[in-house]
Amino acid sequence: MRKLVLRNGKIYVERGRFAQALYAEDGVIQAVGTEEEVLTAAGKRDGSGNGLDGAEIIDLEGRTVIPGINDSHMHLLNVGMDFATAPITGVSSVDEMVERVKEFVRQNPETAKQGIAGKGWNQDLFIGEKRMPGRYDLDRISTEVPVVLQRICGHVAAANSKAIELLGLDQKMRHVDGGTIETDENGMPTGIFTENAMELVNGLIPKYTLEDDKRMFLNAAEYAVAHGITSVQSNDVGNAFISRDDTFRMLHEIYDEGLCPLRYRHQACIQSLEEFRECVGNGEFKHGVYKDPKRLALGPLKLFKDGSLGGRTAAMRKEYQDDPGNRGVECITKEEMDEFCRLADAAGIQVVTHVIGDRAIEDVIESYEKVLHDGKNPLRHALIHCQITDREMMERIAGDDILICYQPIFLDYDMHVVTDRCGEELSSTSYAFGTAKKLGIHVSYGTDSPVEDCNPFPNLYSAVTRRDQKGWPEGGFFPEERVDIEDAVDAYTIGSAYNEFAEDFKGRLKPGYLADMAVLDTDIFTCRPEEIRTILPVMTIVDGQIVYRKTEE
Repeated sequence: MRKLVLRNGKIYVERGRFAQALYAEDGVIQAVGTEEEVLTAAGKRDGSGNGLDGAEIIDLEGRTVIPGINDSHMHLLNVGMDFATAPITGVSSVDEMVERVKEFVRQNPETAKQGIAGKGWNQDLFIGEKRMPGRYDLDRISTEVPVVLQRICGHVAAANSKAIELLGLDQKMRHVDGGTIETDENGMPTGIFTENAMELVNGLIPKYTLEDDKRMFLNAAEYAVAHGITSVQSNDVGNAFISRDDTFRMLHEIYDEGLCPLRYRHQACIQSLEEFRECVGNGEFKHGVYKDPKRLALGPLKLFKDGSLGGRTAAMRKEYQDDPGNRGVECITKEEMDEFCRLADAAGIQVVTHVIGDRAIEDVIESYEKVLHDGKNPLRHALIHCQITDREMMERIAGDDILICYQPIFLDYDMHVVTDRCGEELSSTSYAFGTAKKLGIHVSYGTDSPVEDCNPFPNLYSAVTRRDQKGWPEGGFFPEERVDIEDAVDAYTIGSAYNEFAEDFKGRLKPGYLADMAVLDTDIFTCRPEEIRTILPVMTIVDGQIVYRKTEE
């Protein structure tokens, strides 16, 4: 029997309630309260009065403990892959990006000899000329192998001339449903690919071996627990670099061997109706065996309805104010969305959908409404991102009891462009964290990592302050949509647990709940708001076992 005692701490139980100590057996919390109450309860459990024999007792030295962070939408395998690709996040110009990739190639010649990949550029953050990189920029890196560099949002990619040549696009253009291949005034590809068209260039980059994928996945998991994350709801199935079946098989192997410290729930991306029918009728949704679903679980169908605000591919009701005539990209039609929802409903499968623009959100709400049961949402269909909204739309979401998976950290960049793209009025009702809380919408938090770092504390800071990481604007971006720190922590813990039907045993530090928690280096409930973004855990516990402990520097 594994026993764990935390004492002399500030343990967050729920709003307005903290405890001094906690006792867990075999990964489940048995008692929470004062030290005397907890030690007495522990002793009574085996009738000996000495229930702490063999227990690991940790003196928290007054530190604050919160439930383990549960990222409600991310891409864990891609986090690991990003660690192994050209580091271009945060570049301030096209030239800097080119030089960084050239240096990566010099240091990793074997990795780069058949193709070069990277992700992280953002033209809106460039100093000087704010343009997307094109084929001839990337030709400065290589003209011998394909070079594919994705924008930070993952919805736009730049490719070099070699990639375009290998695809035969200089000779014959291709139409891609739900995506675009951008061309110049002469009809030649510029090297910019959006949405579904990205699959063409992504397919040119050599695939990793299964062992490579496992190593990268586990590296990402270690990074996550080092930042207080104990559970992820991750969209790795549907990754362009590894097949759906290989991803399912890899995760089964990792968890059967007990290699991963995180709890994991699949968000399986299947964009083809034919593939979804096959997966439901004779695939993973039919035959998948999950021995310990509290460790590894098969979750919802994940769909993409539109693109990104930064790439101007989010589907909007009105044209972009800074790009007249453009209303974004629709990745799947209304008819396809309706059919996905009908099939999922018949099979009892939750649906979660990437929606950023107001047109995309409205269309998906309509599709969800067609499969509600007596006005209820028992499968807990959810909207991922749900960024550009008005009050009427938020009230409709609340009335339908549709869930929202927010990424507050997106505001760090988006607050600098959303008004130009969407106008002042619509921006004031978007990223509506406060309104969602007031309307009683079930909200969870995540990072969409590696679009953003999966570190949860800058994310919490964004929700509480609505300021960027440099502290702008001083009063917050439309500050009426701020939430307090208790609401933000709850969204990241019990809120995320609700998203995966686990709220009865996960996301709180109470008896009967899983012993998943993070011990913090700063009291997140009393520190200045600007300090939240720099908080880190000194210890992360999953299933009552320490999976990360900060080493002394």
